[in-house]
Formats: sequence, structure tokens, C-alpha cells
Amino acid sequence: MNKSDRPLGELFSELTGELRTLVQEEMELARTEMTEKAMRFVKDIAAVLVGGVLAYTGFLVLIAAAVLGFGKAVQLWASALIIGAVLAAAGFIFINKARKDMARGDMMPEKTAETVKETAKWAKAQMK
Repeated sequence: MNKSDRPLGELFSELTGELRTLVQEEMELARTEMTEKAMRFVKDIAAVLVGGVLAYTGFLVLIAAAVLGFGKAVQLWASALIIGAVLAAAGFIFINKARKDMARGDMMPEKTAETVKETAKWAKAQMK
């Protein structure tokens, strides 16, 4: 028995079941895609926090270097200045990288949007 020989109610019931399955699969895809994007966002936030801590630590060391420098302890302040500069630079590198990654990150589930469009086209074709 082909599609044209089956009753309209049976065809409609089959179409409804297939649409329900497609919607469930679309929801699962959206959930998976959003979870992946959220995990990436959390990683970027952690990098910003690490960068902030390193930059703050570098700032504190730079202050200690200035204090020691004024105290005429040339070798100690030079050492503290170098360490502080390295920590501050590392912190700023972390922050800038994370900011760029976060700016590039799009929270829109593109794959889901694409498959929803395909599903809509398929459903329209089935209704003809």
C-alpha cells in the first residue's frame, strides 16, 4: 500500500509523529549545543579570573619594587621589578586572549537554527 492508498487520518497521524520526533531531536541538539557554548564561556571566564589575579599580583609586586627601590636596596628592587613586570604582562596576556575569545563566541545555536529551517521545509513538503 503506497501513500496515496492510505487514509488521510493515518497519513496525518504519521506526519504528526514524525514532526514530534523531529522537534524532540531539535531540542536535544539545541541543549547539546548550548551546553558546549556554556562550557567554552565558563573556560573564558576562568581565564579572565586567572589573568586578573596575575595582573593584580604583578601590580602588588611592582608596588613592592617601588618601595624597595626608594629604600636603596638596588638588587632587591630590581628583582622585584622584573618579577612584577613578568606577572603583570602574563596577566594582561590572559585577559586579552580571553576577551577576544569571548567577543568571538556567539551563544546562538547555529546548528539547531539550520536544522529547524530544514525541518520546516520538510514539513511543508510533506503537507503538499
